[in-house]
Formats: sequence, C-alpha cells, structure tokens
Amino acid sequence: MSFFDSEFSNEEEYDLPEENVEEELASCKKILDSGYVFDSVERIEELIQVCMDIDRYEDALFLLDKFLEIFPYNSEYWLKKGIVLNGLFRFSEALLAYEQSLSLNPNDIETLIDKSATEENLGLYDQSQESLEKVLQLDPENDDAMFSLGLLFQRRGQLNKAIEWFLKVVSRDPEYSEVYYELGFCYENSARLDKALESYDKFLELDPYNPNGWYNRGIVLVKMEKLEQGINSYDLAISIRENFSSAWFNKGNALADLGRLQEAIQCFKKSFDLDKEDETAVYNIANIYEELDDLPSAIKYYTESLKLNDEYYDAYLSRGFCYDSMGKYQLALRDFNKAISLSQDSAEAWYAKADLEYSLGQIHDSIVSYKEAARIEPNNYEVWFNLAETYFELGEWLEALKSFDECIRINPKDATSFYGKAKVNFILSRTQEAIECLKSAFQFDPSIRTEFEKEYPEIKSSKLFKRLIGEV
Repeated sequence: MSFFDSEFSNEEEYDLPEENVEEELASCKKILDSGYVFDSVERIEELIQVCMDIDRYEDALFLLDKFLEIFPYNSEYWLKKGIVLNGLFRFSEALLAYEQSLSLNPNDIETLIDKSATEENLGLYDQSQESLEKVLQLDPENDDAMFSLGLLFQRRGQLNKAIEWFLKVVSRDPEYSEVYYELGFCYENSARLDKALESYDKFLELDPYNPNGWYNRGIVLVKMEKLEQGINSYDLAISIRENFSSAWFNKGNALADLGRLQEAIQCFKKSFDLDKEDETAVYNIANIYEELDDLPSAIKYYTESLKLNDEYYDAYLSRGFCYDSMGKYQLALRDFNKAISLSQDSAEAWYAKADLEYSLGQIHDSIVSYKEAARIEPNNYEVWFNLAETYFELGEWLEALKSFDECIRINPKDATSFYGKAKVNFILSRTQEAIECLKSAFQFDPSIRTEFEKEYPEIKSSKLFKRLIGEV
C-alpha cells in the first residue's frame, strides 16, 4: 500500500462542528500516523482551519507539521504555519515559515501582508514596509496593504503618515470601517479631537455595536470637556459589553469630575469587581472618600490598594496625608518615608515629610527634608519659604537670608520674603540692607507696614527710620 491509499476513501465535502474537534483530532492523527492521507487531505485541511479559527494553534501546528513532512513544497501550508506561529507569538519562527512560503510562491500577496505583520511584531519596521510596498507593486489598488502601511506608521508614531494612508483607503472604499477606527486613534493622539470624534462617529455608523468604538468616542468627548456626552458613550459601550471594566473606570472618572461622587464610587467598585487586579480603581475610591472628608474610609481603600500593589507610591503618599490630617503623625511619617523610598526624587513626598517633621518638633530633620525638596524642585516657592522660616526660627541667619533670596528669585515681587529678609538684616545690624528690603516690601504690599509697626513699635515713630525710608 502506498501512502496515498486510505481506508477513508471517496469522502464527500466535509463540515466539522466545533464541538466534535477532540474526536476529529484523534481520528486525523490516526490517519497521519498511518501515512494513508491522500483521500483525507481536505478533511485534515478543514480540521486545521477549524483549529485556527478557535485558537487551538498548538493542534493546528501539529497537523501542519505532519502535512509538511509529506508536502514540503506546498506554499499554502507554509503560509498557514506562519499564521499559526504568529498566533502563538513565536514571531521569529513565523517569519521563517513565511519566507519558506515565498520561496515557493514569491508574489503571493496574502503571504507578503502576513509576513509584514510579523516583521512589525519583531520591530523590523523597514522590512515590514518593504513587504507592503512589494504588495503595492504587484497590486497598486490593494486596500489591505495600504491599511497595513497606515498601521505600521501609526505604531512607529508617525501619525501624519498613518493618516495619509488611511485616507487613501477610505477614498477608495468609504465602507472600510476599521480605517475610521484607526483614524480616530491617530487624530486623538495628535490632539485633533474634532476630527477624532468625526472618525469614531463614522466608524460607529458602519459598526454600531462595537463597544470599543463607543469607548474611544467617550474618551475623546471627555478630552473635549463634554463630560455628559462622554458618559453617554461609556454607557453605550457598557450596554454592549457589560463586563467592560475600562469603560466603568472611565465613567467613574468623568462622574467624579462632575462632582457626582457617589455615582463615581459605584462605577469604580464595578470596575474593580470586573478586574480584581486593578489597584487604581480602589485608589480612586479612596481619593473620593478623602475628598468627602471621610478619612477612615479613605485610609481603608488606600490600604486595600496597597495590598494589591505594595509599591504604589501615590497610595502611600495619599494615605500619609490622611493620617496627618487625623493627627496620626507617626503613621503619616512612616507612609511619607515609604513613598520616598519608592521615589527618591519626589519633591512632594519630601515636602510633606518636612512639614510633618516640623510639626513634630524635629526641626533639624525638617531642614534636611526641605533641602531635598528644594534640590528636586528648585523653583518651588513654598519649599524655599518654609525653609527660610525654619532657619529663622533656629537663628541660622545667613541660611535664612539665602533661602529668602531664593524666594525672591522665584517671585521678585514677593513682599513677604523681602520683609523676612529685612528682619534678618536688622538682627545682623545690617541696617541699610534692612531698610532697602523694607522699602521693597512696603512697595509690593503696603499692608506689610501695619505688620511691621506691630512687631517693631519702638522703630515706627523714629525720625531716623522715617528719613531712611524716605518719608521725611
């Protein structure tokens, strides 16, 4: 018996129900093992296609490899092997399969297009572009190749070029719905929101039950500050796909921006129910409770978010603020220190720690923390001013002067810092410098004069002082 002979002969056209796949796999493997495949080729081909359609790629690959042992010069089987390997994310092997297919059929357009997608997945963008350009040489009106070129430029961040190719496609085929979706993405990410909305609307005309289209439309509307319309789009996405966690999440954000905080909480809870690994949804719930001044609930949810991600910087920092507001200073300090350990260059965390240390009477520690915050954000006025005031309290006059000078550098018309600098100069008996600083303080904020007269009643009536500031 030759390998073309088979006990399964004279078969009619074959149609395989998906539920019978396991049984059919066992039967076809038996045929392949026997070597008698000739009369069963169509049957096995159909099984391969079924396996590909239902993402049973390993089974499809097994069957294809068996076929290729028998038919090594069949370009179609090499193409399918490439598709299957691509589905298994084995891109390098997929590329080899496509190249083998093209060695047998060099001008096969389908193979070239699939090959370009795999090259793109491998980051071989130039090769991917070359493959698509070859398709257009063979078939200048191939819309799929044009669309793929658009996707390629989109992935490379060349959005204007991507848009050009997408527009070429829709000029030829106005019903090519996927193009409008990608156009929406490109316009959105190039801040052309009106065009993005127009594109998503066109996409939804052609594919009205696509939840991703409604979701992306909602994102654009929210960016346009049309929050109510954005929420309506998220609702439509959810009505089509109830378990759309991202839509629930974004709806929660939009509701929070509208001040509808209780509704927002329910959306974030729904989002978390659908995605139990999403610490951000829990964090947002905590944020809202903090905004509602329900600090115990806020702390509860910040803690829950940290159970999901024990390196969640924002959660430590926010929980620290809550503890601080509740007077639980040691717990707050612990959280601020943890936040700093996760983000050494966070000026906000250093600043929060500095303020708390000052409140706890740990003055020298607070100076260290203020200086770190100032190093990270040298133009942060509040940090420099608090540092100046702390140095003043400690009697470190020269350091206080330097810090007030930084405040004035940041805000040259800051009357409060000029006044602080004047006080330090008076202490150092630098009368002329003090007077010049007072003049600036009075000029930028006349109310400082009242504060000065309360602090220095013995000076306010001095004729010498009045002469020095030019009032006599």
